[in-house]
Amino acid sequence: MEYEKITHKIIGAAYQVYNQLGFGFLESVYKKAMIVELGKDSLKVEAEKPLKVYYDDQVVGDFFVDLFVEDAVVVELKSVQNLNKEHEVQLVNYLNGLNKEIGLLINFGPSGVQVKRKYRKFRQDLQD
Repeated sequence: MEYEKITHKIIGAAYQVYNQLGFGFLESVYKKAMIVELGKDSLKVEAEKPLKVYYDDQVVGDFFVDLFVEDAVVVELKSVQNLNKEHEVQLVNYLNGLNKEIGLLINFGPSGVQVKRKYRKFRQDLQD
């Protein structure tokens, strides 16, 4: 499945989750709801995918990606007032660490769902 179709389904799932739950829950609640919703679309979803960070061939850190969909798209979920640049940088770092091309930063915020599409490498033709 191509990136566009996968990301379209993920974003649709986020709106379904938000329409049912609204704002104010912990990220873990939204994560579980997203797994349920993406499962309805028969998408392969891994939650809390481990990511090791290396420096000079030594592990210097461990992180967990919120959702990894179809072995292709990294999804980082937030439940904050507003997304900030640090959230975007975090997602790009995950993309670099996993050597994946595209990720979605999804915020279940007070004014609705916010989605940022990020790429491992800058692509003028694909930026939102």
